[in-house]
Amino acid sequence: MLVDGPPGGYRLVSSEDGVLIEAHDAEGEMNALQTLRQLLGPGAFRAAGDKPQVIPACEVVDHPRFAWRGVMLDVARHFLPKREVLRWVELLSAHKLNVLHLHLTDDQGWRFEVKAYPKLTEVGSWRDDSRFGDRRSAGMKGRPHGGFYTQDDLREIVAYAAARHVTVVPEIDIPGHSQAAIAAYPELGLHGGGVWSDWGINERVLNTEQSTADFYKVVFDELMDVFPAEVIGLGGDEAPGHDGELVRQIARHILRGGRRPYGWDEVLDSGPLPAGTVVASWRGVEGGITAAREGHDVVMCPEEFVYLDYRQSDSPDEPIPVGTVTTLEDVYAWEPVPAELTGDEPGRVLGAQANIWTEHLDSARRVDYAAFPRLAAFAEVVWSPAEKDPGFVQRLREHHLPRLDALGVEYRPLNGPHPWQRLPGVPGFPR
Repeated sequence: MLVDGPPGGYRLVSSEDGVLIEAHDAEGEMNALQTLRQLLGPGAFRAAGDKPQVIPACEVVDHPRFAWRGVMLDVARHFLPKREVLRWVELLSAHKLNVLHLHLTDDQGWRFEVKAYPKLTEVGSWRDDSRFGDRRSAGMKGRPHGGFYTQDDLREIVAYAAARHVTVVPEIDIPGHSQAAIAAYPELGLHGGGVWSDWGINERVLNTEQSTADFYKVVFDELMDVFPAEVIGLGGDEAPGHDGELVRQIARHILRGGRRPYGWDEVLDSGPLPAGTVVASWRGVEGGITAAREGHDVVMCPEEFVYLDYRQSDSPDEPIPVGTVTTLEDVYAWEPVPAELTGDEPGRVLGAQANIWTEHLDSARRVDYAAFPRLAAFAEVVWSPAEKDPGFVQRLREHHLPRLDALGVEYRPLNGPHPWQRLPGVPGFPR
């Protein structure tokens, strides 16, 4: 049954007569079912075993604050097998998050099968080594790393996510972070070289030849054939010395394909952007403010609040500590809409996403540790009204951490890492 209100909204009534759900739309129905699961308690989050049968009598009327409630998962630096991506879809759905942004390519690996250019995965999907810890002082692991998703794999992920009302947004990064592609097809680059085994900003970027733009138009055509999402990521970040014309060409190509280009906030520096471009503001909030004032839609993801690979405390026990300290409380206190936006400008903020870069997260267990429980705080920020609940941490401890336990999520305990979650002797680069 439909109810009035914003998309994704619902009304749930529990009484002696049973449970009544009224939803604005199909996504609202899914959100209501996730609320019902929460009311049933931690046992409802287990894959098997006795399920709870009793829930409290209540009425819940709710809807999301933002349309874009996302997570960027970097599967380029360290590949996550398909089963782990499917698991992440489940985790997003359980937290009423509805966008999974997959960072599919970078200097360190190409993860998307392109039938027109098979060497992108034959050559570009693996590297012969990986830095273990910060590049300024750490050694190497001494073993290859790689993997990629076939187009059938990705169609399966897309369908699995769609059934849970999660949109999968793909990203092919250009013109920087492209060494894996250049290793496969050297004519794309200004310099040669293999798939990169280090971290940081690589000075080797794509060249500005028209043939390179034509190459990537074919790549994006295959990407758009696999991913039905309205928004298609083209990167655009950290490309030293590049003039931006390739970004503009691919942005226009995406628009001609009936989609919307989505780039990191450096795309604002590449010249006038085509109408319809969506900007991800990661270098603070300034990019988002500029984009909104120029008439572009914005996804807020400033590194100081929602980069979940950043260290969670200043304790020496934090494994491979990088970035600034970003605590659970910091994430929860964040407000996604900059106060500087006025008039109609706040309406340009589609929502926000948390970014999980994986240079130093080389397994699903390490990703769990970095993401949770901070991702639970983020989920509440993008769902709920701007006012904060002083009881959030207590609710998390008493009610939600047991749900994560039931799901098998290896989160960071509130009082610091377990002994087996530490990596003593592996240097980071804290700021």
